[in-house]
Amino acid sequence: MSLTLKLFCTSLLLMSCVSAEDRLAEIQKSAIADGVSDVAHWGVDPEKYTLWRTHSNRLIPVYTYGTLNAGDGIDLRSYTGANSVYRSEDRLKEIYGRVPEQTLSDQAVWMDQTNIADLQKAAVKAGKKHIFLVVFDGMDWQTTQAAAIYNQQAVMYQAGRGSGTFFQRYRANGTTQYASMVTSPHNNGTKTDVDTQTVLNPGGTGFGGYNPTFGGFAPWDVPADVGYLLGKPAEGVVKHVYTDSASSATSMTAGAKTYNNAITIGPSGEKLFTIAHEVQEAGWAVGAVSSVPISHATPASAYAHNVSRKDYQDISRDLLGLPSIAHPKTPLPGLDVVVGGGYGVIKKADKAQGKNFEPGNYYLADSDFTRSSLKNGGQYVAVQCEEGKVGSRQLMQAARQAAAGNHRLLGFYGVKIGNGHLPFQTANGDYKPVIGNGKKTEVYTDAERKQNPNLMQMTKAALHVLQSRETPFWLMVEAGDVDWANHDNNLDNSIGAVNSGDQAVKAIAEWVEENSNWDESLMIVTADHGHMLNLVKPEALITFQPKSKSTAEHAATATELEVKAEAKAEATEPE
Repeated sequence: MSLTLKLFCTSLLLMSCVSAEDRLAEIQKSAIADGVSDVAHWGVDPEKYTLWRTHSNRLIPVYTYGTLNAGDGIDLRSYTGANSVYRSEDRLKEIYGRVPEQTLSDQAVWMDQTNIADLQKAAVKAGKKHIFLVVFDGMDWQTTQAAAIYNQQAVMYQAGRGSGTFFQRYRANGTTQYASMVTSPHNNGTKTDVDTQTVLNPGGTGFGGYNPTFGGFAPWDVPADVGYLLGKPAEGVVKHVYTDSASSATSMTAGAKTYNNAITIGPSGEKLFTIAHEVQEAGWAVGAVSSVPISHATPASAYAHNVSRKDYQDISRDLLGLPSIAHPKTPLPGLDVVVGGGYGVIKKADKAQGKNFEPGNYYLADSDFTRSSLKNGGQYVAVQCEEGKVGSRQLMQAARQAAAGNHRLLGFYGVKIGNGHLPFQTANGDYKPVIGNGKKTEVYTDAERKQNPNLMQMTKAALHVLQSRETPFWLMVEAGDVDWANHDNNLDNSIGAVNSGDQAVKAIAEWVEENSNWDESLMIVTADHGHMLNLVKPEALITFQPKSKSTAEHAATATELEVKAEAKAEATEPE
C-alpha cells in the first residue's frame, strides 16, 4: 500500500470518530487558565506554560526548491558541511566583524542567515528568473513539528525535515534541499536617533554568535543549556544575544549582520542594499506581501532604510517610493507590489516615529495612502478594507487592473483588534482564536472576515501583477502571524498560522509548475528566528477531530504537483 493511500485510510479512520469539540483550543485555554500544561510550555520551566514570551537563538530550518545540483552558490552544499562559515575564523570575521567567542566549530554543518542573501545573488547571476523568499516569522523546528503532528494526526518524525505540511513534502521535481542556519545578530543594545537617522553607540552592548555545545548541533536537539538560547547562559558560558526580526531579515536580504531594530542599516549606521534593490536596478519587478502590518520589520527589511524598525510611516514611504526621513530628496523607486496589514490602527501621537509622525493610521500615513493611489496621480491601484467588499475579490480585481494597465498594486488590510494583522486562522481552519498570554481573545465579525483576504489570496494577487511585467521578478512573502502567535504563547494560533503560510507556499509552487519550472525559479522557505516552544507530550496534539484539510489532502497536493511536473517534462523531451 502506498504512503498516500495509507494516509488517506488513516484520515478516514480519524474522521469516523471525531468530536465536535475543538480539543486543541481546550488545551490552550486550560494551559492559560492553569498556568501549566502537560502538553507543552514556552521557556525553561515545565511548570510555567508562559514563562518565555520572546525569541531564542535556536538553529532555524531552511527549505529550498530549485537548488539541488543547480551550481556553486545555489546548491545548499555551498554553505553547509565542510563549507560552513562557522568552520572558518576568516569568514566569521567577515560577517560578524570579529570572531565571536565559543562560535568557531570544526563540527559545524549549518549555514548563516547571510547565506540566504548569497544564495539569491548567485541565483540571479546564474540566470534564474523568479525568486521567492518566504519567511515564516518566528517558526522554528519545534513550531513546525507541532503543526505537522496536528495535520497528520500522528507523530511521524523526531528529527530532520519531516512531513505534515506542503513545504516539507513538496520535492520540486527533485530539486529541493534542507539545512539549518544561525540567526544571531551583529549586536543588541544599539541606540539610535530616528529624526537624524544616526546610530549613537555603534556596537551596542551585547554581541551575537552561536555555541553548539550548549545550543545544539541541530534544530531538534535538546540544548545542554536551555538558558543559553535565551541569552541567559550558565556560569562560564559566553552570552550570545538572539536576533529580532529586523536584524535577521536584513541579513537575509542584504547579506550583512547588523544590530537588532535595524532596517537595512549596518552596525555603524550605513545604508545597506538588498537583493530587491539590486535586481530592480537590473529591470526586475519586486514585491512584498505580509499577513501583518506591511511596514513591520520583515517586509520593511526587503527594501526600506531606517535606523529604527518602529518608524513605521517612514518605512512605508520607502516601500511606496515616497520621500522619507532616510531618502528626503531622492526617494527610492518603490516596490511594484505592496500588500499587507496595518489597516484600522489609529494613533494620535507616537514618539518612536519621530517629529514627522502624522496622526492617523499608525503604519501607513493616511496622506501617503491617498497620494500613492492612481486616482490621485500616484503609481498604485490602491485598495483597502472597505465595508461591503469581499477582500479577496476586491484585491484580485485591483491586481487585474494593475496588470492590464502596467500599474503597481497596493493592498492594505487587517483588523484593529489584532493591531493590524489579518484574522488568525486557528489550527482546525476556523477563525475563532482562544486566549493567549495577553489575556485577550480576538473575536472577528463576519464583516471583518469578508473584508480581509488571506495570505494565499494576497500571494496570488501579487503573482498576477508581477508576471504581467514579462520581466524577471523577486517576491517576499511573510507569514508574520506565526511570530505573533508564539509571542502570545498560543499553540492553537501558532499551528493555524503555519498552515496559513503553507497555503501561500503551495500557491507559489503551483504558479511555478504552471508558468515556469525549477530550472529558472528559486524558492526559499525559512524563518528569521525561533521562539522557545517545548512539546512535552506531542501525542496530545492527536485530537481526532476534523480539520480544514485532511492529511490525505496535504499528501495528495504535493504528489499531484510532482505528477504534473513529470508529465510536463516528458511532454517537452525530444524524441
